[in-house]
Amino acid sequence: MPSCAEDLVVLKAFAARDRDWVDIAGIAARQGPTLDWDAIFARLQPLVELKEAPEILARLRSVRAEERRP
Repeated sequence: MPSCAEDLVVLKAFAARDRDWVDIAGIAARQGPTLDWDAIFARLQPLVELKEAPEILARLRSVRAEERRP
């Protein structure tokens, strides 16, 4: 079981199912600026490389950008 919101975002982004992206957007909306995005990207980067799925990082950056909008 994930120990924090950042771990949950990493797990869901790695799975990259449609429902996971909805969940990630919800987590980002609820947690807002308290999420440690640097840690999320640092943990996810090697997993994405192993999976050979760079589009995951691009999509996560989009979710983060949406969360930052007022």
